[in-house]
Amino acid sequence: MSLTILVFAKQVPDTQNITGQAMKEDGTVNRAALPAIFNPEDLCALELALQLRESHGGKVVVGTMGPPGATAILRHALYMGADETILVSDRKFAGADTLATSYTLASAARRYGKFDLIVCGRQAIDGDTAQVGPQLAEKLDLPQLTYVEEVQSVEKGRLRARCLIDGGHEIAETALPALLTVVSGEQPPRPAGAKRLMQFKKAMTRSELMAKHANSNYEDANLLAEEEEALRAKRLWIHEWTAEELGTESERIGLAGSPTKVKNIESVVLAGKGFVNIPPTDQDIGKLVHELIEEHILS
Repeated sequence: MSLTILVFAKQVPDTQNITGQAMKEDGTVNRAALPAIFNPEDLCALELALQLRESHGGKVVVGTMGPPGATAILRHALYMGADETILVSDRKFAGADTLATSYTLASAARRYGKFDLIVCGRQAIDGDTAQVGPQLAEKLDLPQLTYVEEVQSVEKGRLRARCLIDGGHEIAETALPALLTVVSGEQPPRPAGAKRLMQFKKAMTRSELMAKHANSNYEDANLLAEEEEALRAKRLWIHEWTAEELGTESERIGLAGSPTKVKNIESVVLAGKGFVNIPPTDQDIGKLVHELIEEHILS
């Protein structure tokens, strides 16, 4: 069966390079102080979606909620093979926790229309909550399979997958439409295709098009509309939806809709206090083990 698959991804700060300026005074992440990357497990979700499209036909649509700069991961998705991309962006969305984020993404999914599957990474590395996917499924009233490693079959309106659990895995099945959250599988995400990179590197949103011509003396607004149509014809148009266009309720988005508050972030550096040379004798090794037990390092 042909599948329309929505993949929701996130541009995240690279937590491997976190600094003391990583948080703002209001408890939100200072993204300008950290390099931004495509969330790793969302890349795995995109790879799974592309594999399903290759097996069953259809299309893959990648969406993200974020500032205008988040178009970087949408272009990356196009380079990998996505068919369409959507940027959900508005200053009113800033400071959203998982509850407000899932509400906004659910609004975007409803605006998009009919789909067969939503695929998300299990969690984002800037929060590690693993909440957005399940909350999104709840808001859209969709069945969900979480911690998916592999989709084994899709037929007759049902999907079967192998899911990771403590100590092993389980085989689960659900009716479509449904939502999956994905962990790193056996096949790593494919690299960007060189031909697609050349084809889609100039893909842009409405805001980027307007910024491109900010200093131009366009007397005729139709010129912008004509350029937009040309971009659409070449599949270089990144859809951009605001809070107003999604019809979201102001009290449910951004900081206003976020009951979670981060007070501070602490950078913990583990450093050795010294070096002790233990002679390889039964007596000295026994003494070391005894000290480790006394310190409750060993039990």
